[in-house]
Amino acid sequence: MDYDFKMSMNEKRQKVEDLFDFEGSKVGRGTYGHVYKAKAKDPNDEKEYALKEIEGTGISMSACREIALLRELNHANVITLRRVFLSHSDRKVWLLIDYSEHDLWHIIKFHRNAKAHKRQVNVQKSMVKSLLYQILNGIHYLHANWVLHRDLKPANILVMGDGPERGTVKIADMGFARLFHSPLKALADLDPVVVTFWYRAPELLLGARHYTKAIDIWAIGCIFAELLTSEPIFHCRQEDIKTSTPYNHDQLDRIFTVMGFPSEKDWPDIVRMPEYQTLLKDFRRNNYTASSLAKYMDRHKVKNDSKAFILLQKLLTIDPTKRITSEDALNDEYFKEEPTPTKDVFHGMTIPYPKREFITDDDNDNKSNKNSQTAKTSTGGQTSNANKRARVMAPGQSTQDFQKRYYQHPQHAQHNMQQHKQQHNKQMSQQQQGQMMGHSGSSATLHYTSNNQQPRY
Repeated sequence: MDYDFKMSMNEKRQKVEDLFDFEGSKVGRGTYGHVYKAKAKDPNDEKEYALKEIEGTGISMSACREIALLRELNHANVITLRRVFLSHSDRKVWLLIDYSEHDLWHIIKFHRNAKAHKRQVNVQKSMVKSLLYQILNGIHYLHANWVLHRDLKPANILVMGDGPERGTVKIADMGFARLFHSPLKALADLDPVVVTFWYRAPELLLGARHYTKAIDIWAIGCIFAELLTSEPIFHCRQEDIKTSTPYNHDQLDRIFTVMGFPSEKDWPDIVRMPEYQTLLKDFRRNNYTASSLAKYMDRHKVKNDSKAFILLQKLLTIDPTKRITSEDALNDEYFKEEPTPTKDVFHGMTIPYPKREFITDDDNDNKSNKNSQTAKTSTGGQTSNANKRARVMAPGQSTQDFQKRYYQHPQHAQHNMQQHKQQHNKQMSQQQQGQMMGHSGSSATLHYTSNNQQPRY
C-alpha cells in the first residue's frame, strides 16, 4: 500500500478520544480489557454509552467473532453495537455499545448482602419473572438465527437503568458465541472449553464434542435458580481454575449433590460421553441417592408444586435432548399466571440498586475477590467502603486532580505523612553514608504540616 495514502487515511480516521469523553470513568475490567462509561462530545447526543476496550496486538478471533455477530444481530434483548474504532497507534479495538447501569451479578449480590444483614432477601418474584422472560426472549432470537451464546452468566446479563429503555434486559459479551448451523468441525474441536464453570452443562463437563443450544438453556436454568435463591446453585470452589479439558470433578460433584446422580434411564446417551468411564471411576452413585432438585429448592422456600419450580426442572433437565427449548419455555404456564412479565423489570418500583461506581486499577484488583467484604490497600491494611469511595475518580477528572483529592482526604493523611517521613529518613541516611564515603548527596527537604493535611515539599 502507498505510504502517503496510508498516512492520509490514518489522519482522516476518526479517533474514539476525539468523539467521546471517558477519561477517569472506568466501570469494569475483564480478560479482554476495560469498559468505560462514555459521553459523546457532540452536544446534540445526550445518550450514555459504554466503550469496551479490547487490548492486545490487534483484532483477536474472539473480537472478530463478536463484532461480526453484533453487526448482524438486532433485537431488543441483545446488546446493540453502535460503532467500532480501531486505534492504529496502540493496536486497540474499541466497541461502542449502549450503557447499562446494572447487571444480574450486581443485582444478585445486592440481595445476597441483604440476606447477610437479615433484610429483604430475594429478588421480587415479579421481577424474577420479567428478567427470565426477557433472557429467554433474547436467547430465542439468537437460537432462531443459529447462534449459540456459550457464556451465559449473571455478569453477562445487563439491565438498563433510568431512561427510554428502563428495565430492559440486554444479553451481552458475544466473544464465545458461535454459529451452529452445519459447522465444518465439531464445536468442541474449535473450542474445547466454553461456559463459566458454575453455568456449564453436564454434557460439556463430560466432554461432548457435538453439543447444541441446550447448553445455553442449562445456563439460563442456573441463572433462574440464582435469582430465586440469591445463591449460585452449582457453586464450585474451582470456578477460576483455567484448564484445557472440559472435565471437572468438583463441578460434577456439585451438580450431583443438588440434582442426584443421573441414571441411564434419565440420560440414555450418557454412556456415549467421552468422559463416561472417568465418571464411573471417580463417583459412587450411592453417595447421591438422597439428593434432588426438589429438596434443594424446598430449603430455599421454593415449593415443588409451584410453576416456577416446574419450569426450573425443565430448564435443568440432565439429558440435553429432553431439556426444554427457549420457544417452549416462553410459552410455559409460569409466564401466564399473575403477575405476568413486564417490559420494565423494575415496573412499579423505584430502582433500589446502586449505580455503577467509577473504579481505579487498585479498586478493580480489590474487587477481583468477590467474596471479600473489605479491600486491601498497598500497605496491607484494610479500606472501608467510604475509603474506597474516596479513591473513585470523577468523570473528566485528571489523574493529578484525583491524586491531590485522594492524598488530601483525611482518612489517608496520616498514612501519607508516615510514608513521607520514612522516605525522608531513608534519603537522609543515604546522604550521611555518602558523606562518610567522601561523596555529597542531595535530599528533598520535607515540611510536615499540622491538622492531618497533606505533607508538602
